Amino acid sequence: MSLTRRPLAAAAAATVLALGLSGCNLPDGSGGGSDAQATAPATPQTPPTGAEALGTYYGQKLSWTKCPGGQCADLTVPLSYDDPQGKTIKVKVLKIPATRKKNRLGSLVVNPGGPGGSGIDYAQAADFIVGKPVRQRYDIVGFDPRGVGRSEPINCLDDRQLDSFLGEDPTPDTPSEEQSFAQTAKSFAEACKTNAGPLLAHVSTADAAKDMDILRAALGDPKLNYLGKSYGTFLGATYAGLFPKTVGQFVLDGVVPPDLTSEQINQGQAAGFEVATRAWAKNCVDEGDCPLGRSVDDVMQGMRDFLKSLDANPVPSGDANQPQLTEGWGSLGIAAAMYDQGSWGILTDALRAAVKNRDGRQLMSLANTYADRTDNGHYTGNIMEVIYAVNCLDKPDTSNLKVYEKQAKEFTASAPTWGPFLAWSSLPCGYWPVKATGETKKITAAGSGPIVVVGTTRDPATPYDWSVRLNNELANSSLITYNGDGHTAYTRSNACVDDAIDNYYVKKQVPRDGLKC
Repeated sequence: MSLTRRPLAAAAAATVLALGLSGCNLPDGSGGGSDAQATAPATPQTPPTGAEALGTYYGQKLSWTKCPGGQCADLTVPLSYDDPQGKTIKVKVLKIPATRKKNRLGSLVVNPGGPGGSGIDYAQAADFIVGKPVRQRYDIVGFDPRGVGRSEPINCLDDRQLDSFLGEDPTPDTPSEEQSFAQTAKSFAEACKTNAGPLLAHVSTADAAKDMDILRAALGDPKLNYLGKSYGTFLGATYAGLFPKTVGQFVLDGVVPPDLTSEQINQGQAAGFEVATRAWAKNCVDEGDCPLGRSVDDVMQGMRDFLKSLDANPVPSGDANQPQLTEGWGSLGIAAAMYDQGSWGILTDALRAAVKNRDGRQLMSLANTYADRTDNGHYTGNIMEVIYAVNCLDKPDTSNLKVYEKQAKEFTASAPTWGPFLAWSSLPCGYWPVKATGETKKITAAGSGPIVVVGTTRDPATPYDWSVRLNNELANSSLITYNGDGHTAYTRSNACVDDAIDNYYVKKQVPRDGLKC
């Protein structure tokens, strides 16, 4: 199972879960309440040059209705941008109005990552995902990208089938295990082909970026103001490359550079998670009574031994629907804690229970958080499926098992704990029923306004070097470096980062390139 571009699982996402936010419930765009109002764009909007056939979409009005947390609407977009006169689909949108009615600065569109993270759920936590000055001056707008959550969701497997898929041995090391893993990957791809329908060919990042520009026009904003985290940076950079002239206040936090191949992404993440896990291991040793060893190296070896033991002898999970904590589920539980250092103590306790008492309940709970799975075995979102649907369109891969064997050996040399896991993670894309449409290319967004790039030095999912890379490639950008742990930086734990970004959004003050926090 791929960890590629997992959405923010730290403070903001945890807050969403803790508050139990329910999101928009708009089966046909009718929404809740009875005071629907049509809001026309504030200024005439036209499609970008060469896209005159999209004029109807760019000229549409959004009908806002009251819904949990704010106001909801449907955005109509073409299923295929190659056939704009053909079938249409609906993208669900949520707006949380600015807390100040005076001196409003427009809309700020937000995306938490994924692919597959819900922008609606993320926007509902508006008070926590942006600073107070930003919250006062901007309407916070989230949307579920096509194929995600409430927007024509792609569902390939039922709950029990997805349990089995995620519990599969993720690090095959014998010919028979490789064949079993390959059959699982192939079956998953075939299920998506059967159950997702025509949309499966039209959920690329480029498709979502084009939807975002239509959303910008429908919101009445001459330029798009944007906050993208994790995969949301890939979406944002793609948008900037397609529509540089409409880039407004843009923050890309925890970067996935568009010019990386699938192999480079997996290898970079393997190294990133290795660094993050060593940081946790040091904390575990420093706190005392670490269940896996007395030194960082001993703990890392203990982690590998524990995962290997789960492969051979799973631990009871306490879950009636998924009774065994397998290596696959155990890996997801450990990975979940790497996204935010506030979860490190929880991970240590979970490992202590699993190693010493063969009690996998706590580690299974962490894995459930990662997978958007409830304790009764129901998946509340479709991120664990749509992450492949998007990635496999964006980045082509192979079904040649020898390639994955080779990558597993190479990745293990620098990331012995996470290398094999990440090396095999893209195999479903090798069997994907739709040909990849994305291009691995450098994006400069020449002609754009200033873009702010943020990188965290020990980020597990989006290594710091990736933020440096994109900052060097963009024609007009500045880099903020946060020396810290966890995934992404803004509104997580650092006033230096928060103040710089708040001032950029509200006062239009571009942070000094190279700012260190």
